[in-house]
Amino acid sequence: MEFKLTATESGSRARAGIISTGHGQIETPIFMPVGTTGSVKGIHARDLKEDIGAQIILGNTYHLYLRPGVSVLEAAGGLHKFNSWDGPILTDSGGYQVFSLGDIRKITEDGARFQSHIDGSYHLFSPEKVVDIQRSIGADIIMAFDECTPGDADFDYARKSLELTQRWLDRCFAQFDKTEPKYGYPQTLFPIVQGNTYPELRKQAAIHVKTFDADGYAIGGLSVGEPEEVMYEMTEVVNAELPENKPRYLMGVGNPVNILESIDRGVDMLDCVMPTRNGRNGMLFTSEGIINIRNKKWANDHSPIDENGASFVDRYSKAYLRHLIISNEMLGAQIASQHNLAFYLWLVRTARQKITEGNFKSWKSNMVEQLKIRL
Repeated sequence: MEFKLTATESGSRARAGIISTGHGQIETPIFMPVGTTGSVKGIHARDLKEDIGAQIILGNTYHLYLRPGVSVLEAAGGLHKFNSWDGPILTDSGGYQVFSLGDIRKITEDGARFQSHIDGSYHLFSPEKVVDIQRSIGADIIMAFDECTPGDADFDYARKSLELTQRWLDRCFAQFDKTEPKYGYPQTLFPIVQGNTYPELRKQAAIHVKTFDADGYAIGGLSVGEPEEVMYEMTEVVNAELPENKPRYLMGVGNPVNILESIDRGVDMLDCVMPTRNGRNGMLFTSEGIINIRNKKWANDHSPIDENGASFVDRYSKAYLRHLIISNEMLGAQIASQHNLAFYLWLVRTARQKITEGNFKSWKSNMVEQLKIRL
């Protein structure tokens, strides 16, 4: 994998670049739709690429390991063949999902032992096993196995957790270096910077991951309950240490304002379930503000969902979409999800354009205020 910076802007850490992978190029900054189980909920692969403009999607190691299982994915020739997505794929290691299991998981030096949320069966994720699973999934970019601490973890817990994550990282790279891709194209491994909300731990973690000279670096353990201002502060601390010539991936963030603020702080790659999850519940993100399509005010509004929308679904009326959502029609969730994803991809494309033109900072400030409006 290669990364080339193409533009920066004075007065901001925002930058534009190009990531080259075995499945094509990714123009950054980029938002990556989340396909947890190999599918971006309700969206066809064709629409992801041709209508929404997605350049890379995510899969999740925990979910794909449990269902459909590694043997099915290997028989298919990897996730690209299984789900018919021919662009780049990134897989999360499953560390966050295991963290979310709470009382039905136990973390030790060996790894994380957990019960499946599907059938209660027991499994162990070690750093080595997680690398092997991601090799079998066939993602272009795979994540190291880490422990994600809760946002309110005390310093001692956060320090011990970071030390464990760093020991696991050594094992991840050792396993990655002695194994090969299975499907004829290269894969790369990103370390994850942890450290909770403690600047000294975040800095220590960022300095440590640089020693691996990886193709890119991820920032994890944020957007898990801490205030937004703290999230931005931790992002700044980490990006001040990470190499300028490698892409930076902020994991699981966030709403459109979070995305713009993170890009301003030097983030290149972002993902979040918010556009599809909130869309299914009737929340639409637009350049004019946020719409709760369930509100009765839209019941007889026959104007397009978004006059300036980036997707073909925006030609449907607000009244029609409200009717579908209120009626629990499957199409309503699909339309709202597709609209939101198209808006997110429009947002990062426009950010890239503004960075290239040298006026990202002023555009971002205006857009952030607009995105706070509730219509």
